[in-house]
Amino acid sequence: MTTTAPPPRTRTAAAHLLRERAYTEVRRMVMLGEIPTGLRLTEEAIAEQLQVSRTPVREAFVRLHADRLLKRYSDGGYYVAEIDLFDLRDLYELRLTLELRGITRAHEVGIDHDRDALVELQEEWEGIRLDPPAPDGSFIELDESFHLSLLRASGNLALAEMLETINVRIRPVRTYDFLSADRITSSIGEHLDIVRALLAGEIDLAADRLREHIGASLDIVEQRAADAMRQRSLRSRRTREA
Repeated sequence: MTTTAPPPRTRTAAAHLLRERAYTEVRRMVMLGEIPTGLRLTEEAIAEQLQVSRTPVREAFVRLHADRLLKRYSDGGYYVAEIDLFDLRDLYELRLTLELRGITRAHEVGIDHDRDALVELQEEWEGIRLDPPAPDGSFIELDESFHLSLLRASGNLALAEMLETINVRIRPVRTYDFLSADRITSSIGEHLDIVRALLAGEIDLAADRLREHIGASLDIVEQRAADAMRQRSLRSRRTREA
């Protein structure tokens, strides 16, 4: 009896799913403090735990290094990066300043938001509200896209470029904001509230909602990152004592 190999397209799709699963699972373990800080990650151990080959695990390590969640030894191995909360509040303040400026520019004579862009953004997030992503940290990409699109709709692209720079610096800890389904649901609703206020011409209301949204994010990030640091510290101590 002969077996027929799956077509190339099917094999490619299956490989992609394995890569995404490995990336998502390793990121989840890192974000929840399940891997001690400084512990050298081995492809074999993680692959066995996830029941996948070493290739998707190796690719997951590379992606998480780009996300600044993993650091790399000089010989090429990886370990969990320390969480840095030192500049977090200053960076969040700068982020809020940039985004508020984008909203309040519309108070000036002759400056309006791009209404078509706002309508498109609203429609996109209504769709996301109906089919929200899993609380595995991947929501960060959608969230950053929302805030950048909102700022670009103000007409000042330089502000959006500056926000992208800030996003890179705070992304490793901002991911902690999206590790529960209720937080994702509330963030989606807050995004829609901001856009609806802008479309209704209620600039000050939109600014207030943005302040509340970013303030809530900072509080949650600080708490969850601190919790993850404690978990990693406990695991590191147990590893040394074992």
